[in-house]
Amino acid sequence: MWHLKKELKKICCMSKALDRVKSIIKSIEDIEFVLYGADVKITEAIENRIIKPAIRMHIVKISEQFSKLKDDNAFKILEKFSSSDLKGINAVRNYIAHDYDSIDDNIIEDVIRYDLSNIKKDAKKLLISKSQSPIS
Repeated sequence: MWHLKKELKKICCMSKALDRVKSIIKSIEDIEFVLYGADVKITEAIENRIIKPAIRMHIVKISEQFSKLKDDNAFKILEKFSSSDLKGINAVRNYIAHDYDSIDDNIIEDVIRYDLSNIKKDAKKLLISKSQSPIS
């Protein structure tokens, strides 16, 4: 019985972690939707008074999900992502949260152009691999 409870807890924790990964993908796709739905270039979007805060909030949300994965000790999940992407998204989140008005828009542009696409690719690859293999 004890082994069954342990296995169920493991499955529950993995499910929670995968939900966080899905949330990360959703936030990235929301940023993409805002950009492509508004039919603006990234450089225009990050200067737009309405779009700019939405993008920044989603970047904060992505970073928070990674922080929750760390707090949940989901290191097997986190190791599937580039450490430089994780450090970068966390640094940008801190910059947004603590120095909102002074953040360089070029940093946000780089995050959108490069980091988010890498994170999304890694997240989708992770979800595919977990859907094709038993919980480990």
